[in-house]
Amino acid sequence: MGLFTKDIATLNDLYVHTLQDVFYAENQITKALPTMIEKATDPQLKQGFETHLRETEGQIERLKRVFAIEGLEEKGVTCPAIDGIIKEANATAGDIADKAVLDAALTANAQAVEHYEITRYGTLIAWAKQLGRTASAELLAETLAEEKATDEKLTAMAEARVNPAAELAEA
Repeated sequence: MGLFTKDIATLNDLYVHTLQDVFYAENQITKALPTMIEKATDPQLKQGFETHLRETEGQIERLKRVFAIEGLEEKGVTCPAIDGIIKEANATAGDIADKAVLDAALTANAQAVEHYEITRYGTLIAWAKQLGRTASAELLAETLAEEKATDEKLTAMAEARVNPAAELAEA
């Protein structure tokens, strides 16, 4: 099923496609986070990524529950958006020699991922409610709350520690 193709004819089709999209995205994120953990040098940032990896694994399990509630096969569809965000993050991180600047880049890249997920989960919740799928909407709302909290933690860390350290990096 491709986005904006004849395979998507109804709101339900779009909802299912987007569930599959975010399922794929979460799985890709679990593959990308270990590299981010390895590259991070700020101890709090590294710990935050480790925590988020465990949280993301829980989010995948929650999505599997949504698939079960909806009577759907657990499967993802390729998400060019998350693939692009991860590709850009890898390219950026690969170009930075100064560790403090690298941590700032990793933080910004993580926030790009969080913002993408926030938009997806917010949309899925709205559609689930519209389609009368209250139980799915509640599960998706749990994940949305986690994604927003992670974004807020990343912002606080960036402002308090990571960005000031990067600013002191030698040019």
